[in-house]
Amino acid sequence: MKTQKNMRGMKALAFCPVSLAAAAMLAGCVNGGASAGLSPSSLAPSHGAFYWKSSAPLIGPQADPSQTVYAVKDPSVVFANGKYHVFMTTAGSKGWGIAYTSFADWPSASTAPIFPLDKSPIGPGYRAAPEVFYFAPKKLWYLIFQGGDPMYSTTTDIDDPMSWGPARPFFATAPDIIKPPAGKGWLDFYIICDDAKCYLFNTDDDGHVMRSETGIDQFPNGFHNTVIVITQPREDAFEASSHYRVKGTNTYLTVVEAISPKGRYFRIWKSEGLEGNWVPLGTAAKNPFATADNVEGIWSEGVSHGELIRDTTDQTQVIDPCKPLRFLFQGNDPSVHPSDYIQLPYRLGLLTAKGPNPISDMCPK
Repeated sequence: MKTQKNMRGMKALAFCPVSLAAAAMLAGCVNGGASAGLSPSSLAPSHGAFYWKSSAPLIGPQADPSQTVYAVKDPSVVFANGKYHVFMTTAGSKGWGIAYTSFADWPSASTAPIFPLDKSPIGPGYRAAPEVFYFAPKKLWYLIFQGGDPMYSTTTDIDDPMSWGPARPFFATAPDIIKPPAGKGWLDFYIICDDAKCYLFNTDDDGHVMRSETGIDQFPNGFHNTVIVITQPREDAFEASSHYRVKGTNTYLTVVEAISPKGRYFRIWKSEGLEGNWVPLGTAAKNPFATADNVEGIWSEGVSHGELIRDTTDQTQVIDPCKPLRFLFQGNDPSVHPSDYIQLPYRLGLLTAKGPNPISDMCPK
């Protein structure tokens, strides 16, 4: 997720008119938009690589009497109390905000009401790139987001968007490693915990993934020791990292958004422990996870900011290698080029993995 001040190297990308909301209209936008879909025969699943099938766009902007909403993006999703809860960034004529929707199944996603969270005690102001999870030790839901620096809000009732508390910062001041001239800032914050510690990861639009830590008994306070854990050329580890534990193992996965001539895509790394070394998963060059080249029915220029659908709702961020992977992402139409980044009308779609892949190979035989 970029801020208005953080658009270095951004290629002009977009989607279709913002008035689309219902599923049929969204499908029509796909038919009239990008035609980059790949045929099933060109995407034969095999071990050692990822292949996906894309839904049509599922969630788009809805009418807001206070502003024009150009896009919904940067999704975070959990399944709780019999339905999906999706938190997202909204990009509108009044700036960046975060919003919430919920629905029982994906076919219902396009018609589910979207609630702007600036109406809640979180309050107005710059908010973007949410992550949601249940912090079991305190029996609280946490919503993590960027408000310049990393911030959070809590609730006991994820079903009630008005129940979120006021926005609070994790850090009194930004760590020195973040500050110019040496640092390039920070964005796209993501938290994952093991039995002893909680870790806050971030990217910086300059080739780095960083990690801060605190004791699980101190969370959400006490984050410190901010260090760089992945270093790549700037476009090869750009932003939007998310982090997961593979169920039944001590293996952790990190996916990071990168930039290619064909658009945004995701790379993937693994580590045996959250303080271990991150190494590429798979043997392909640039360790691709989801790209314009490995998605059947792709309707966007590449695959941008997204999140795997987790097997648990809690702070451990577990994914099950024995179930088909699903990845909720933001996509755009390469044929539309607005001049202002905030007007890029992103929509949310769902990727579902096809066949075996390096994660499904971790399922016990």
